[in-house]
Amino acid sequence: MALTAGIVGLPNVGKSTLFNAITKAGVEAANYPFATIDPNVGVVEVPDKRLTDITEVVKPKKTIPTTFEFTDIAGIVKGASKGEGLGNKFLSNIRQVDAICHVVRCFEDENITHVDGKVDPLSDIETINLELILADLESIDKRLTRVQKLARTKDKDALIEMDILERLKDALENDQLANSVEFTKEEEPIVKSLFLLTRKKMLYVANIGEEEVSDPNSNPHLQKVIEFAATQGAEVVPVCASLEEEIAILDDEEKAVFLEDFGLEESGLDRLIQKAYTLLGLGTYFTAGEQEVRAWTFKKGMKAPQAAGVIHSDFERGFIRAETVSYNHLMEAGSMARSRELGYYRSEGKEYIVKDGDIMLFRFNV
Repeated sequence: MALTAGIVGLPNVGKSTLFNAITKAGVEAANYPFATIDPNVGVVEVPDKRLTDITEVVKPKKTIPTTFEFTDIAGIVKGASKGEGLGNKFLSNIRQVDAICHVVRCFEDENITHVDGKVDPLSDIETINLELILADLESIDKRLTRVQKLARTKDKDALIEMDILERLKDALENDQLANSVEFTKEEEPIVKSLFLLTRKKMLYVANIGEEEVSDPNSNPHLQKVIEFAATQGAEVVPVCASLEEEIAILDDEEKAVFLEDFGLEESGLDRLIQKAYTLLGLGTYFTAGEQEVRAWTFKKGMKAPQAAGVIHSDFERGFIRAETVSYNHLMEAGSMARSRELGYYRSEGKEYIVKDGDIMLFRFNV
């Protein structure tokens, strides 16, 4: 389940520096032979202490973490929706991602010029959001022209879609994001098919100065971003992109010392990965055996057969049952064998909703 967050931002906000940190900290694409990784995609491990703990209990030959992809989107400038800068090139990339990480400059540095001449994160956010709105509006207008012709023939589906498009158009024309419009469960598939930029989940990445890393709340720019994000129901992750780039090239021991020097328990990049992961309603289940312990990404709410399908479609098609034990129960028992003795190891059927932290063994037949 390859899930991707697109990194967007104005020029000189630290977007490329952050992406450099991601790619340096990334896993080798060769470890994932079924994935074709473009140069502008960074694949990173999702940090999860549970994977380490399960490995210590099971002692497999190898351990494989689950991963998350970040796509570096070409820098956006005013007028991008009309072709300014790299224009529509960024649109074709960003429409394919699951979530948007908007990097906002919250640091002062007279040596790094801001495109507008001053550091004003709310103005930056407004610029990016307006370009996304204009791009969506153009897409809606094109679709509406086609649908209106069908609607004149009293086509039922066209009439429903026309109503959806007109509601979206009204919101966008009033500088509202598409995600501010509510739709019924029946309407959602139509909305999803539009691939609207302002309908995607948004996470604001506040790029702060190195001197503020140990106390991000002291940054007045960050506070403004947090207040704004709250009005959208969005979250903010403060990071120092230049520092993350340095951390990314360190080994685990050096990294721990480096973080300790700054009074941090984890890197900003780790927090960003975790936030992006949870933003999309994702969870992790594990498979564990002598050969390998592996983490798998699944959508929370999935039933056992669909979660099995994350590994291979045959697992879902021929699903019989899932044998499972929770991470907490395994840690309490200390071994798989003891988990069985204590009755923690269960057999679950097709209606079982997989929980974050489940350790699964799927039985199937095709």
